[in-house]
Amino acid sequence: MSNILHMIHGLTRDIGFPVRRLLPAAAARTVGPFVFFDHMGPVEFDAGTTEGDVRPHPHIGLATVTYLFSGAMMHRDSLGVVQRITPGAVNWMASGRGIVHSERVPDDIREHKVPVHGLQMWVALPADEEDCDPLFRHYAAEDMPTTEVGGVKLHVLAGSAFGVSSPVVTASPTLYVAGSTVNGGEIAIAADVAERAVYVVKGEVTLDGERLEAGTLAILAPGAAVALKAVGETVFMILGGAPLDGPRFVWWNFVSSSKDKIEAAKEAWTNRNKDVFPDIPGETEWIPLPAR
Repeated sequence: MSNILHMIHGLTRDIGFPVRRLLPAAAARTVGPFVFFDHMGPVEFDAGTTEGDVRPHPHIGLATVTYLFSGAMMHRDSLGVVQRITPGAVNWMASGRGIVHSERVPDDIREHKVPVHGLQMWVALPADEEDCDPLFRHYAAEDMPTTEVGGVKLHVLAGSAFGVSSPVVTASPTLYVAGSTVNGGEIAIAADVAERAVYVVKGEVTLDGERLEAGTLAILAPGAAVALKAVGETVFMILGGAPLDGPRFVWWNFVSSSKDKIEAAKEAWTNRNKDVFPDIPGETEWIPLPAR
């Protein structure tokens, strides 16, 4: 019997650069607290342009998690945080009741044609923390624990796995691990997390002998350890955690257990209510509320 519940290939969209969206999907809306999963790039941006820049936009009820393999992004938010996001670092922004941020491609990345390649996740906050104060935490790459098991280098980004624990503070039990190998290798994905998935960024793996190619997200069955075998040079992610404490509504950049809170956020952004969504220092642009 297969330990893979679903194989999700996602849809690739062009939003000024290629993005493959894996969550939410028809087969699985969430994996643990993860409610949104985008694989962006790799893509090079021209100097002297704003291609790839994401102008100021709002969030409620979630934490964004940005992780890069190459390139860089410049994060700015309404808390006044300015942070260059670089490969291997973990950047955790909890929107709580409301935050505004932008992500722009740095000039040096454009000028040197460095490919921007990474993942952006949204983690739904627990219902009793949806209205918390917004925050941003940056964890440098060198502060994130690594280990090697079965020829696979493992970078534990959130939670505990393979004998090491991440310093990243999460609002609910969360698992997020980056794995890489140049010559293949094999690990066992333990069954100690209720909901788990594997995504192949580059190369190919097998899960209990079933082939998983790049760009595919495999949702794993609960309760059983799964043998992951990497083929040659491979990059993959393991993600999951405890199930959400109830259903979530997702509309544009808003996530909430309450439709009323989403409607209130829509109104606040449309009316540029600075008490809910303050300005970002130094930014003058903003993305209007979609018509849909």
